[in-house]
Amino acid sequence: MDAEKIYTFGPVPSRRLGRSLGIDFVPFKTCTYDCIYCQLGKTTTKTMDRQEYFPVGAVLREIEEKLKRVSRPDYITLSGSGEPTLYSRISDIISGIKEFSDIPVAVLTNGSLLWIDEVRDAISGADLIIPSLDAGSEETFLHVNRPHSGILFKEMVDGLCSLREDFMEPVWLEVFITGGVTDTEDEISKIKSLVDRIAPERIQLNTAVRTPAEEYVGLVDRERMEEISTFFGSNCEVIADYGKVHSLGEFSSTEENVLELLRLRPCSIDDISAGLELHRNEAVKYVQELVDKKLISMERRHGKRLYSGH
Repeated sequence: MDAEKIYTFGPVPSRRLGRSLGIDFVPFKTCTYDCIYCQLGKTTTKTMDRQEYFPVGAVLREIEEKLKRVSRPDYITLSGSGEPTLYSRISDIISGIKEFSDIPVAVLTNGSLLWIDEVRDAISGADLIIPSLDAGSEETFLHVNRPHSGILFKEMVDGLCSLREDFMEPVWLEVFITGGVTDTEDEISKIKSLVDRIAPERIQLNTAVRTPAEEYVGLVDRERMEEISTFFGSNCEVIADYGKVHSLGEFSSTEENVLELLRLRPCSIDDISAGLELHRNEAVKYVQELVDKKLISMERRHGKRLYSGH
């Protein structure tokens, strides 16, 4: 395994997937988008270049070893800290997992590359695909997702429709509602018309319950989200975590370790990740939960976010 890279994180509790073992095989914040709401911060490498960023064998060995050490997750989820379809051998990751595990494989993707036949083919071996749709118009798409210049709104939407037509397993569509931007009646109606075209098995609504990349991004409260959910129909659910899913003992135990560390000294996300041997995505989840509980506070020093326990 690459000494500088941890490919797995969790299992962590997920409102949509139960206990999910996350898999990350794209460099941090290497993405096709630079979404204003991303809890991992701004994209550092915006690209459409698909590569084998890390060796397939190393990723699969770590997954297999991790599964021997943890209780069985409900899903193995290809997601991580960038766009997973940028990994050129994602199909080999999926088929490789299925050689040593019968746990369902889910792919969480922003959907930006699904208009490319090769990309849809590459993830066709998954058991569940959850793409995203965050805007109902090109103007809003450019504002919210800030895509790579090679990604056009119409092609992106066509790609989501093609996935639904080609993929034999379930497709759940995540729709992120951005407070102050896409929570208007007009924008929601535009999104709804596109969702009707795509026709996913489920629609899952999310909002900025975690600290977003841009400070102006607003959280949509639960009551409004439920109202929007009703507009989308009976196959729509709100998956935004308003602070309850992380009450499980497995999560709480590591959360205590993070809190103990932050009570000793201020740390960045990277400090927590290195100090407790956590994947960065895990560290983000624990920190956000502690911030929500007002057990830690954040301050900026020399352009870095540092967290301290009370």
